[in-house]
Amino acid sequence: MSTPEKSDLTNTAATPAAGRSDDDWRRELTPEEYHVLRQAGTERPYTGEYWDTHTAGAYNCRACGTELFTSKEKFDSHCGWPSFWAPLAEDRVRYIHDRTLGMERVEVRCANCDSHLGHVFEGEGYGTPTDQRYCINSISLKLVPAADDTGA
Repeated sequence: MSTPEKSDLTNTAATPAAGRSDDDWRRELTPEEYHVLRQAGTERPYTGEYWDTHTAGAYNCRACGTELFTSKEKFDSHCGWPSFWAPLAEDRVRYIHDRTLGMERVEVRCANCDSHLGHVFEGEGYGTPTDQRYCINSISLKLVPAADDTGA
């Protein structure tokens, strides 16, 4: 599915941060996680845990555990952050306008807890089925490796 047109983007909160107060988030997250997930910060490129990971599995929201992306949609964009060409399902994420830093971007948030994940870009010419790049902060994710199918 393509990114919603700007008129379709919502700026309304999903659930009230999965029932947690700001103080709860500060207690549950590291200062770095809090900065990115709750304050819409960005980690430096090529420093995150998953930017070049090729492990099969699911990528869950680090804040609430919701499964957001899978390794099947992950691709090497060489941008310094994990990149996916689609979320697991459209109802797992939500989109809002991001006009910070004088740019016009589409922010991606967890639909369950409203945590900042990153941004989605279109039309960059990647050879992916959607021509989209979900540029997601590693610190916003927790990789759950796939079960070993070998039976060993």
